[in-house]
Amino acid sequence: MTAFFATCPKGMEYLLRDELAALGAAAHEALAGVRFEGELRHAYLACLHSRLAGRVLLPLAEFDAPDADALYAGVAAIDWSTHFAPDVTLAIDAGASKSAITHGMFAAQRVKDAVVDQCRERFGTRPQIETEQPAIRLNLRLHRDRAVLSLDLSGTPLHRRGWRRDQGEAPLKENLAAAMLLRARWPEAYAEGGALLDPMCGSGTLLIEGALMAADVAAGLRREHFGFAGWRGHDAALWQ
Repeated sequence: MTAFFATCPKGMEYLLRDELAALGAAAHEALAGVRFEGELRHAYLACLHSRLAGRVLLPLAEFDAPDADALYAGVAAIDWSTHFAPDVTLAIDAGASKSAITHGMFAAQRVKDAVVDQCRERFGTRPQIETEQPAIRLNLRLHRDRAVLSLDLSGTPLHRRGWRRDQGEAPLKENLAAAMLLRARWPEAYAEGGALLDPMCGSGTLLIEGALMAADVAAGLRREHFGFAGWRGHDAALWQ
């Protein structure tokens, strides 16, 4: 059994817990997300089928990081060659709260330095930073000087389903729309022959998410990229 973490907006944790449990994972709600345990297939199922998750993370290490040097040392202790090639493209998301390190961008820089230095020293080459669609995306969370460093299996946020070509100003995120529809018991209403009406329709997010639910189409079916594709632990046959 492997531990994973799926992020979501606050207030959606119980819905996401039930969704992941329905996919066969052992799920427990947390703050702004759900911890779940299972096999790699459960993480793949979450990436493909979850309508509510923002990201699916695989924690790689947890360690004390009371200062920048400790953060660097904790990251450097990981053998990165087991996770990706030394010349991949890389992005790092970082957030800090109630910690001596208060700036997320500074924390991300220290993570990058540790990864790059290890790759350069061992292989003579280094990852290149690519923020839009990197081969590997790492996620760092610092809370009370405790660091959790994870591999982002989703890559780009899962609310980006792949069907939206254009968007208006401040569009409703797809996972929030899905949560609204679940709270309104739309799947049950559809099963009973009901219809869905959005009288304030803008870019059609609620209606499209409602249609995907009614047709039982996997939320991530049209996504062209997932973060696990560049990971050396990726099981391509299992994914297929």
